[in-house]
Amino acid sequence: MKCMRLRFSAHCYAAVPMPELAEVEYYRKIWDPGLGSKILRVHLHPRARVFRGEPAESLPAALTGATFQASHAHGKQMLFAFSRRIWLGCHLGMSGEMLCLPPDHAPGKHDHLVLYTRTAALTFRDPRMFGRLRIHEGKSPPAWWSEMPPAAGSQNFTPAQVRTALTRHPRLPLKTLLLDQRYFPGIGNWMADEILWQLRWAPATPAGSLPPSAHTHLHRTLQKISRHALATIGQTWADPPKSWLFLHRWRDGGHCPRCSNPLTRADLRGRTCCWCPDCQG
Repeated sequence: MKCMRLRFSAHCYAAVPMPELAEVEYYRKIWDPGLGSKILRVHLHPRARVFRGEPAESLPAALTGATFQASHAHGKQMLFAFSRRIWLGCHLGMSGEMLCLPPDHAPGKHDHLVLYTRTAALTFRDPRMFGRLRIHEGKSPPAWWSEMPPAAGSQNFTPAQVRTALTRHPRLPLKTLLLDQRYFPGIGNWMADEILWQLRWAPATPAGSLPPSAHTHLHRTLQKISRHALATIGQTWADPPKSWLFLHRWRDGGHCPRCSNPLTRADLRGRTCCWCPDCQG
């Protein structure tokens, strides 16, 4: 059995970003070496903020002896299935990470949940505690999971989903709207910047100003970037192509890979935004 932990590759984020669709898919697989294993014991900090509002005290008894059956990712959310009809939801927040460590791992102060199997310690670590763990018991996944809209990389993501978002919020800047998880689960800061850069649209463009023909272009670009990110970052943490904005957007002083002119970084409604004033108008 091979235990995995995340290793940052050459793109070297200036600051570790909140994981987005592809990063979450990569993290989901970190626990997969434990699939099919029985949980022998559970360590947790039941009063940690990551459990806010959840009955964490009942988790050790519920999970001890249960079998880890499946792992899923959807947008920025993960869901782990266990026997006994137990579901564990996870949002990584800003600093959360999944680790698969040796079975004799001694929990540190930021290891808020550790599931011990015979061969591994499946660990959720979150120093800043902006992440969240959710507990659900039942035959079916929890409602918060089932009710999420299709992610942009899925076959069920339709142009109608894009059109609905644009028409309901015509005054919102496109960058702000793309970050709305009610319509675009998994799209975060870097992906929204990439989508708009590839479309040559300015981030502050009002959503309602796009002509109907542009709705289809946005849908196709959302799907293309999501699927490529899942196939690179989501699989091996490999970088997307050098021709993308991705590798150039993280620090001040970056240059547009398309026209070589300086990129602009600024705040847009509370979120850092990076774009090329020359290419994106």
